[in-house]
Formats: sequence, C-alpha cells, structure tokens
Amino acid sequence: MTEGNLPKLTLHVPEPRYRPGDVVDYSSLAIPPAGAQPRPDETCAPVDTHPLCLDMVRVLGDDDRAHGPWNPALDTATLIRMLRLMALTRAFDARMVRAQRQGKTSFYMKCSGEEATSIATAMALASDDMVFPSYRQQGVFLARGVPMTEMVNQIFSNRADTLKGRQLPIMYSARDQSMFSISGNLATQYPQAVGWAMASAIKNDSRIATAFLGEGSSAEGDFHSALTFAAVYNAPVVFNLINNQWAISSFSGFAGSERTTFAARAIGYGIAGLRIDGNDPLAVFAAVRWAADRARANAGPTLIEHFTYRAEGHSTSDDPGQYRSTAEGSDWPLGDPVNRLMRHLIALGVWDAEKHAEMDAEVDTEVRAAVRAAEANGTLGHGLHHPFRTMFEDVFETLPWHLVEQSEQAIHERRVKWPDWSDDADVGDAR
Repeated sequence: MTEGNLPKLTLHVPEPRYRPGDVVDYSSLAIPPAGAQPRPDETCAPVDTHPLCLDMVRVLGDDDRAHGPWNPALDTATLIRMLRLMALTRAFDARMVRAQRQGKTSFYMKCSGEEATSIATAMALASDDMVFPSYRQQGVFLARGVPMTEMVNQIFSNRADTLKGRQLPIMYSARDQSMFSISGNLATQYPQAVGWAMASAIKNDSRIATAFLGEGSSAEGDFHSALTFAAVYNAPVVFNLINNQWAISSFSGFAGSERTTFAARAIGYGIAGLRIDGNDPLAVFAAVRWAADRARANAGPTLIEHFTYRAEGHSTSDDPGQYRSTAEGSDWPLGDPVNRLMRHLIALGVWDAEKHAEMDAEVDTEVRAAVRAAEANGTLGHGLHHPFRTMFEDVFETLPWHLVEQSEQAIHERRVKWPDWSDDADVGDAR
C-alpha cells in the first residue's frame, strides 16, 4: 500500500457535553433502580464484583425508602447522626468561604454535594482505621472528632496552628484521629495508603487503610502503582475514587470516563470493584463497610467509584461558570445527599422540617463558636503567628550547623530591616 492510500489518522480530544449556556440533558445517564444490585459475600472472588463496576449500587429510592440487599439497616440514631454531620460539614464550608472572602484566609475548597462520600465513609470504618484523605474530605475530620477550632486555626495559619503555618489552608493533619497529613501533590495518598496497609498486614495488626482521590487524579501514575502493589500483595486497603465529574476546568473525560467507568479499572487489576451512587449516604455506608470487612478478612483491596457531582467551584479561586453549564448542578439526577437523607428520615416518621431547621441552627452556632475561638489566635495578615525561628525546626532532632547559620542570618536580617521586630508569637507584627 502506498503512502497516498493510507487512511488519515485523527487525534481525539475529549470535549464535555455541556458548556456555559447549554441546555443540560441527563436522559442518557443510566441510573438503575435502587435495590436492584446483588450484594456478593465480602470474601467472594474479585470477578464476582466486576459486573458491579459497570452498574451502580443504590439503596435510597425515589420513594425515599431503603431498598435491596445493600440496605445497611442503620438505626434511627445513627441516621440522624449521619445527617447532622453532613449538615455540620456544609455549615463549616459556608462559614470558611465567607472567611476567605473577608480576607481571613487565602484559600478554601468546599465539598458541596459530596458530603456523603466523606461522612458515610467515616462512619462505616473503624475509628482507628488509617485514612489518607485528599483535600475535600473535611467531613472525615469532623466525623472523627477533630476539634473544629483546630481545623480553623490551620486554615488561618495562626499562632495556634499545630502545623505552624507550613501547610496550605485545608491541608490538615490529625495523627490522634488516624488521619494522615493532606498533600497538595495529588494521588500520592494512594501508594502511601497501600504501603501503610502492607505494613499493618506484616505486623499482623487488625487495622486497615483507606484513601481518597478525585477522578482526575486517577490519571496520575501513582494511582496505577498503588493498585499494582495492592493487587500483588493483597493489601488490606479501600480505595475511594470520588468521581465528581470535574477536575478544576477539565471534565472527567480527560481521565478516561468516555471509555468506561472508573470502577472498571479494578477489573484490569483483578481486584474487587464497586460503582455506587455517591449521593446516596446509605449506599456509601454499605459499600465502604463491605469493602472494609473484605479487607479485614484478608480478601484483598477494593476500588469504589463514588459517582457524584461537584456542586460548586473547585475552590475559592475557581469560577465554574467559565467552563460548564450552570444547569449541570441544579439538574443533577442523583439529587443532594443531605436532602435525600432528610427525606428518608421524614419517610420513617422520625424527622420533620422543624427538627431540620433546629439542627441547621445548632450546627451554624457550633461553627460560629469555633471560628470565633480561632480568630482570637489570629487570621491571615493579623500578625499572630508562630515565632519566625520555628520555620527551621521539626525536621532534624538536632539542628545541623548550616541550618543554625541560616536561622541566625535570617533573624539578623529581619532585625536590621525592622529594628522593633521581635521573634515572639504574641507580637502582632505581620512581618
């Protein structure tokens, strides 16, 4: 065949279905009825879960009732606690965005519409299971009892910040609550979780690991390295992949969603996989509990795709109206996780609009009190921060000579430039 007769190659560049101003139509999105998906035994062969990688596990139906074998049959008190924690997370987000707009911090990221993926996951795990979160899992920290004031201190990078201002806002760390430090380098938490889980297995411990990332980060090499090691060594780890449809301004097609589901990647690695309705708190709880029990029974890792939607911007630095239709969020067919659980409790006869309004007022008051307490320790630009010298500490047990020299030189230069400066955390000098 001569070169002139060869077919012309073309490059495919993924393009989202909707752009600003477009009419949104989700009729092509396959949403199975709640309760229709089988629930295999936790110790089944991975291949038995592979049909569920292409399906969608759902529990809450359009009638606001729980259906099918995945129904976790949670008691009323647990359901109300789950609802309250989701409402608390949403109130916390709203208050922190307001603080950012007021200049009290430089940056914030909400998890609006994704609260179930964090809260229900946290409640399904054992309290000492190790969690490797990404930057939209503030709900896990709240569910595990990390003091809210400590979280706000970190966001404000003030003198009470336990991380001493060394991390970007919202990149918390809570060792006492078995929460690994959040990293701005995406997908690194996956191999870290696998390594931790392998170590737990080597020590014959009973604790498992779980990790979170967004669908966009699954295009990183760390994702595939982690799944390879987890599959080879049968690591006791649960992978949470939050498919919220958008990675900043890049839609999920750039990570591979046009070809198949993200859960289907489990098939290629020979591990268990589940694709679930991420806006259904009961489905999230049931799937994570199933995967955690599987890992604890030495049956191997599980990849869970939480199919959800990022209702607002990627961060306070993002304007989603520039790249997606505003109707995408309002027309999302899987609804809002807080409203869905609220309606379920009302259908059970244990909740009503008045109780819900009271709860919203209570959590708002709780958040306000935590923010006020943190503001007393300083905010961005307020000047109440850790001593300047602490930037050289906590890396070496004994500071090496060259860092001693650098520290002394840096402090000397500050005193020359600002004669009244004092390296004291209580001094309100923003410099």
